[in-house]
Amino acid sequence: MIVTNIPDWRVTLDGVDLTDRIRPRLVSLSLSEKRGDEADQLDIVLSDADGQLAIPPEGAVLRVHLGWRQGSDVIPGLIDKGAFKVDDVTHSGPPDQIAIKARAVDFTSDIRNRRSHSWRRTTLGAVLQAVAGRNGLTARVAADLGAISLPAVHQSRESDIAFLRRLGREHDAVATIKAGTLIFARTGAGRTTSGQSLPTIALTRRSGDGHNWQRQKREEQKGVTATWQDRRAAKRQAVTVGAADGAKRLRRVYPDEASARRAAEAERARLARAPATLDMQLTLGRPDAFPEARVTASGFKPEIDATTWLISEVTHRLDKSGGFRTDLRMETAG
Repeated sequence: MIVTNIPDWRVTLDGVDLTDRIRPRLVSLSLSEKRGDEADQLDIVLSDADGQLAIPPEGAVLRVHLGWRQGSDVIPGLIDKGAFKVDDVTHSGPPDQIAIKARAVDFTSDIRNRRSHSWRRTTLGAVLQAVAGRNGLTARVAADLGAISLPAVHQSRESDIAFLRRLGREHDAVATIKAGTLIFARTGAGRTTSGQSLPTIALTRRSGDGHNWQRQKREEQKGVTATWQDRRAAKRQAVTVGAADGAKRLRRVYPDEASARRAAEAERARLARAPATLDMQLTLGRPDAFPEARVTASGFKPEIDATTWLISEVTHRLDKSGGFRTDLRMETAG
């Protein structure tokens, strides 16, 4: 017996469940989940043809769950996709509609304000704990990253979010904020910060009704050079990872040789991941898909099937016709 695939969702406003009230009014719902320091975004369009729909106040918090009620090709159940603070609201017509734009509540204005701070003789984990603490967040840092010794690190007129982005880039890691937690983990590690393996999503050609694979030209540099300040010798030194001939040179001057080497290694690893991308439009929504999850593909070309993919962005879409789709943007995992 074939069971019809029926999507499901739940929306609360400041803790009050509004699902049943707005379900017949839903025109569309789109949720974009992004990797790293970009805030997830929620867009909801509701019908106000009868004029009875109230405009949500600025700063109100929406929490969204997505999933499936039933289906022979899906796993029933709802997945919590997080909380979002209402930023922009538009009322338009006819037909009268209310469009709501909300962004992840974890990206407060404070985390975007510029700061200056210095740490000496510390660890990467301690720095991340400090940044998380002053933004009201809990830090979850991969053990191998948290233990890295930092003789000195400086935040000079950088917002905390820009500072986290830089720390991630220098250590080949992703700094992201989800559900009140600052997560700092190796890019494409396929593991949680506690070391547990993340599930891999298996997709076939039949999973979607559209895809786009693109192989990009590799950067010609076979090595990366980073500069550091040698205080004892009172001059700048350089360290190169890979081939020195034609090596890419990082602009930043690092406080010590170890920091410079880590930054060069991180950039070289990033360059190695760049060659190919794969976008897919999934026919059936996958609420379990999220940035940094690994994906295997089958039924495409050998070059695509042989690659382990890493999700960089996910967009979930629901509409009034009852459709639930997911679009994935992916890059090679390494």
